[in-house]
Amino acid sequence: MAFYPLQIAGLVLGFLGVVGTLATTLLPQWRVSAFVGSNIIVFERLWEGLWMNCIRQAKVRLQCKFYSSLLALPPVLEAARALMCVAVALSLIALLIGICGMKQVQCTGSNQRVKAYLLGTSGVLFILTGIFVLIPVCWTANIIIRDFYDPAVHVGQKRELGAALFLGWASVAVLFIGGGLLCGFCCCNRKKQRHRYPAPDYCVRRTDPRRNGTGLSKTSTSYV
Repeated sequence: MAFYPLQIAGLVLGFLGVVGTLATTLLPQWRVSAFVGSNIIVFERLWEGLWMNCIRQAKVRLQCKFYSSLLALPPVLEAARALMCVAVALSLIALLIGICGMKQVQCTGSNQRVKAYLLGTSGVLFILTGIFVLIPVCWTANIIIRDFYDPAVHVGQKRELGAALFLGWASVAVLFIGGGLLCGFCCCNRKKQRHRYPAPDYCVRRTDPRRNGTGLSKTSTSYV
């Protein structure tokens, strides 16, 4: 199959996007406590994630606690949870479809056109996964920045952007690039197949009048 390095690069980037999506979902560092004001000496650092809260004391002890009630969570957190879970599921499905479309994998037969379509489908799913990751990450970042510059919010309630958000943005970029490479591979393969097998020229069959019965001349004798 042509453009084989393009296929490998797309799947490798897709795999990295899957790992980044899973890590972004599980990490508790979505919202980090902000140190603003005149207080410079800080003994505790608060992390808030999608599934748990963590408190780190003097860089020595780390305590994490899962959220006790699902219904007591704010709607933003519930929506972010749902979108990230869908993103993880889509990324795994996209990776499996992409592996089935590999040249060495024979589970789908040896039809190159089918494999190209599988890789194209995997690329579309990777791009869709990036969109599902981008929505909660940007939404959470917007809320953090808005509350940080809001004078009505108490200093102790202000938060900063955590490492999980930056990892989410990096994962989105990797997913978009990997999905674009796989979609490009599918388009290039279709163009190659079209040039390799051009449309057949239909020739009009001509009949030879000499072989036709109506073309034969008959001699007629006239009697006077």
